[in-house]
Amino acid sequence: MNIPRLVIAGTHSGVGKTTITSGLMQTLANKGLKVQGLKVGPDYIDPTYHTLATNRYSRNVDTWLLGENAILELMSRNCWDANITIIEGVMGFYDGFGGNSELGSTAHIAKITKSPVVLVIDARSMGRSVAALVYGYKNIDPDVNIAGIILNKVASPRHLEILSEALEPLKIPIVGYLFRDTNLGMPERHLGLIPAEEMEGLKEHLKRIAEELENKISLTEILKIAQTTEEFPKVSPQVFIPEEKGKYNGIKIGYAWDKAFSFYYRDSLDFLEYLGVELIPISPLKDSFLPRPLSGLLIGGGFPELFLEELSANKSFMYSIQEAYALGLPIYAECGGFMYLTNEIFDFSNNKFSMTGLIPGRCFMTSKLAGMGYREGMTMENSILGPKGTYIKGHEFHYSSFEPLAIEENFPRAFSFNNGKYDGYVKENLLASYLHMHFISNPELVKNFLNRCWLYDRGEKCKV
Repeated sequence: MNIPRLVIAGTHSGVGKTTITSGLMQTLANKGLKVQGLKVGPDYIDPTYHTLATNRYSRNVDTWLLGENAILELMSRNCWDANITIIEGVMGFYDGFGGNSELGSTAHIAKITKSPVVLVIDARSMGRSVAALVYGYKNIDPDVNIAGIILNKVASPRHLEILSEALEPLKIPIVGYLFRDTNLGMPERHLGLIPAEEMEGLKEHLKRIAEELENKISLTEILKIAQTTEEFPKVSPQVFIPEEKGKYNGIKIGYAWDKAFSFYYRDSLDFLEYLGVELIPISPLKDSFLPRPLSGLLIGGGFPELFLEELSANKSFMYSIQEAYALGLPIYAECGGFMYLTNEIFDFSNNKFSMTGLIPGRCFMTSKLAGMGYREGMTMENSILGPKGTYIKGHEFHYSSFEPLAIEENFPRAFSFNNGKYDGYVKENLLASYLHMHFISNPELVKNFLNRCWLYDRGEKCKV
């Protein structure tokens, strides 16, 4: 299979990867090309920029979360009809799970997908030293193909000339540059960039970036790099298995989808639909009640802390969740969804807002990260995700802490992690935690949940 592709990587975080990647996608889409975006790592927000620019759902690729085979399978499914696939890196090019492992890194993705790399460099206050930097990135791993360079935050035409002279002996083409006085950066807040769904005028901003890049980046060179790739590695399906397509036809899953809750991996939703699930978007901000009938409910992560007044005021919707829970509806919630199901949330100014009340505890917004990183472990009780001791893996990233309104020893925690910590809440037909799971890396848990939904449709209350 021929999949024209390249990786946009950075020497470190903050070099402008997302701005350049999204703008480049918009530029190519403006030319009428079908552009498929991918994001390395567990990030939910950057893919929303790709999706807006390309009008195609962007996907996450993460070797720690998914494994090599699943990544190749997902790329084969999603990229086959694109004119070019652009993979945005995470952090620095070689940064991943640890200091001596390539797992989870952009470099690892580039190697297993056999993709050439365009390296973005923050050139502020650099001259000939830029050559030493690029030489190191090129030679630390001989299996990596750094095929082009984009110089960002260049001071002047003379500075660009100095950088070009320094890099010339390395024989890696400079495919583009941006001057430092351009006002093209994306706005940020406590969890990083703001999701595309929340930003008014973002499409116009992407168009401005595209106009700037069209004059500063050689699209001819970019397309040449993407098209001179090896044949994409073949892989047999191990997730989207033909024999399981439509296995759960008739199941209707509601999922929270609005400005407060939007953190879902697109391939996770595709997997549910492949299995036959009908996905029904619902809004805890605007809907008055849950639709009927439902077989199950998903409440993903997002930014409930920014909409606490509206969420707290929508009593009828929270009451409908309470009622559905009492009737045995299987409910799975992650991070922001977990917070929403607690008794109350205290905002950054310590103002209190009442929430749904299914989880006996409260959440406090914090000024510093309260949880970040990959997690793996097991379920602590029989639950809607499977029997006690079921293996789980995922990712945490949150600026809030949870306080149970019960004696800690008696609080029914959902997960025990390998780092010795515990997380979440489990009871009967409810499981909620701070953990974000990619369904492709936990397919058996997904099927266990759908089995519970199937039983609920047939009148059986959750007995775990």
